[in-house]
Amino acid sequence: MKVLMTGHKGYIGSVMAPMFRSAGHAVARLDNDLFEGCVFGERPPELPGRRVDLRDVQRAHLEGFDAVVHLAALSNDPLGNFNPKLTFDINHHASVRLAQLAKEVGVPRFLYASSCSLYGVAGDEPVTEDAAFNPVTPYGESKVRVERDLVGLADDDFSPTYLRNATAYGVSPYLRVDLVVNSLVGYAYTTGEVLIQSDGSPWRPLVHVEDICRAFLAVLHAPRALIHNQAFNVGRSEENYRIREVAEIVREVVPGSVVKYAEGGGPDLRCYRVDCGKIARTLPEFKPQWTVRRGVEQLYGAYRRNALTTAEVLGSRYLRIKRIKELQREGHLDGSLRWVTGTLAAAAG
Repeated sequence: MKVLMTGHKGYIGSVMAPMFRSAGHAVARLDNDLFEGCVFGERPPELPGRRVDLRDVQRAHLEGFDAVVHLAALSNDPLGNFNPKLTFDINHHASVRLAQLAKEVGVPRFLYASSCSLYGVAGDEPVTEDAAFNPVTPYGESKVRVERDLVGLADDDFSPTYLRNATAYGVSPYLRVDLVVNSLVGYAYTTGEVLIQSDGSPWRPLVHVEDICRAFLAVLHAPRALIHNQAFNVGRSEENYRIREVAEIVREVVPGSVVKYAEGGGPDLRCYRVDCGKIARTLPEFKPQWTVRRGVEQLYGAYRRNALTTAEVLGSRYLRIKRIKELQREGHLDGSLRWVTGTLAAAAG
């Protein structure tokens, strides 16, 4: 298949594109390159495609593709809270417009990277795809709005699928340390402290970035009738953890580390467990390979090999919100997160 992938130079996309290509698909990219230069380890190969802001995508960019895999977004809660209006402009309005254009030019499949964060405050019982939405952040709310709008576009010629990813972790060429497992291992390796920012009680469903990519590939390969206008929780039901449980795993893996709770870290409103039985039943090709313990071991090994430092854990290279603020402070991005003319090369340096 010919696949167009938005957000290729992102945490998930930089893992997904090589996996899709290995499976025999031709992958092209659309990316605005906000995180150009933020590479961890070996730089991934370039893909054919264009540097285009999601808000500026045109019909011509989408013609001739068999599927659009839409990953691009302001990608976490701190970044979403930074400017909620901009979050909705990009994550919601531009995403729906992308789907509308894809439908207009005859792209038959649209794979949307949604999130389990749309469940928000869900308590201790595992939730299925039929559960009520209860987001507590602009990021989570933006995912709800996109799903609701895409349902209205689904028809005999246009088939959207909503992959509600659990919280990702694991090594990626465009690493993020603003994800809970990656962060806990990063702090433990560089400081000796497994630093918990909350009281440790919230539940999180966790999934390795490679397993997210396997889920998207399984959807792409699935018969249309199985995935048309369907939502799937992406992960494994047994991979729900309280944050303090993850911290204990990190302590056991990282030699000499100790668990520490940040001052003033109270309960986190975001608390949800998810049932991933539907994707396991519907898509037998999807066979997740990772557990959190294996992922922690992978991260620890990669941090050691690449000599990750405390400055890098706290700096802008692997923290999305700090990267955005840095680019704005240096005059590379304007207030709407658009590149200022001629600044990309300097910013990437």
